[in-house]
Amino acid sequence: MLEQILEKESLTKDDLIYLMKLTKQDDLNKLYEKAYSIKEKYVGRKAYYRGLIEFSNRCVKNCYYCGIRSGNENVERFDMSGDEIIKMAKWAYENNYGSVTLQSGERQDKNFEKFVKDMILDIKKVSDGKLGLTLCLGEQTEDIYREWFEAGGHRYLLRIETTNEELYKVIHPDNNIHSFQKRVDCLKTLKKIGYQVGTGVMIGLPGQTEEDLVNDILFFEEMDIDMIGMGPYVVHKDTPLGKDVINNDLNTEEEKYKRFVLGLKMIAITRLYLKDVNIAATTALQALNPLGRELGLKAGANILMPIITIEEHREKYQLYDNKPCIDDNAEECKACLTGRVSSIGDIVGYGEWGDSPHFKRKNF
Repeated sequence: MLEQILEKESLTKDDLIYLMKLTKQDDLNKLYEKAYSIKEKYVGRKAYYRGLIEFSNRCVKNCYYCGIRSGNENVERFDMSGDEIIKMAKWAYENNYGSVTLQSGERQDKNFEKFVKDMILDIKKVSDGKLGLTLCLGEQTEDIYREWFEAGGHRYLLRIETTNEELYKVIHPDNNIHSFQKRVDCLKTLKKIGYQVGTGVMIGLPGQTEEDLVNDILFFEEMDIDMIGMGPYVVHKDTPLGKDVINNDLNTEEEKYKRFVLGLKMIAITRLYLKDVNIAATTALQALNPLGRELGLKAGANILMPIITIEEHREKYQLYDNKPCIDDNAEECKACLTGRVSSIGDIVGYGEWGDSPHFKRKNF
């Protein structure tokens, strides 16, 4: 049955659930190999870099899984200066990275909105407009999204985390700043403005089912998403969810392995189903397996996000424990990732934006 499903051009929901339930390594290998062949056909054997600048860990949200949640008093808060951000953007440009990503905790105040706009304009200026720019800055108003878009931000990543609304409520505080529908509405607004829109989910959450994950993939299709940034759930010990997982003995090596495999399956099945979207091999994969990002690429991913945050701040921006690469500098990250890409026979798309083929197909 597996071979028949893998040869189908279009998969049903039942097919996706069948694939999500695979456990035998031989079957998983067939799944990954098929996904890699689809990647090769639709997006190529090329990995595109998004130099990740995590410029602030201040956040108004208090999500139960996140290490920089507003309620975590053990975090040393920081803000990179404009000069520091531009220094790292210039480094990315001079090292032939095609794109950078600006990421921070969520804020909606005027100072933050203006600061981000100024950074977008300055990054475009310092790179003569040649650096692609992804924003990962949470929920904002339509006016702010539009202002940032017109300044030069052309991709936006806003993860939905889970499309099971009941599970969404479990992992977010019950207050008026955490709303599933608002998250969805923001994604629709971003699409309307013209961004290449990315979203994604946490994989292997307590209480999450295989059907939930399949529904996540169907949500990506329904929302016509261009890029997917998702990874296995990794515990942060200073969060309510992390403490529950640890106390209930759900953070064993066996459980971590299950979440890791689910992460690879999600990449592969999403590649099979959506074909020409961009899919990231996230650092969360490497947090659970030293070869996580290579295996993510072999399962169908084509985007990598090497950290180029100023070294003194890297350790302070940890959404989960044991985050890889926080002891490296930007040069070391570049050398390490390039070696990882080469090890599986892919190449790096140096100097290229690596925009989503899905987005291009819709809009040109």
